[in-house]
Amino acid sequence: MSIRLRVNGTEHVLDVDPEMPLLWALRDLLTLTGTKYGCGQALCGACVVHIDGAAVRSCVTPVRRADGREVMTIEGLSPDGSHPLQKAWVDLAVPQCGFCQAGQIMTAAALLAKKPKPTDAEIDQSLAGNLCRCGTYTRIRTAVKKAAGLPTE
Repeated sequence: MSIRLRVNGTEHVLDVDPEMPLLWALRDLLTLTGTKYGCGQALCGACVVHIDGAAVRSCVTPVRRADGREVMTIEGLSPDGSHPLQKAWVDLAVPQCGFCQAGQIMTAAALLAKKPKPTDAEIDQSLAGNLCRCGTYTRIRTAVKKAAGLPTE
């Protein structure tokens, strides 16, 4: 079946099984490897991408759900790293191992698009399903607040 995707602003037509996870289409077919495979069960958040602006777990999202829709990966958020979240992540040295960070940033970007000035509770609730093996949750929250232009202390 042909699936039409607009990924990071570029049109793609993929001849794939419509049940293929979107993650594999992005990583294996389009070579966009910023989105990570973590658990394969939508439990960790490493695979978060946006479909029409909404954060989704691409490891369990069939590629057919993205047919004809706009998909954004971490590579498309800001190719030069100038997105406020990316800048805050660097300024505050948020990642340790970095494995979860693309999913954390994409989840935070969806939050800020809906709620430009979130409270700590809203940040924590939005990111609750994104696991960080290194435990950098406090730095992640601070980076989201910095990107939103909120006081960080």
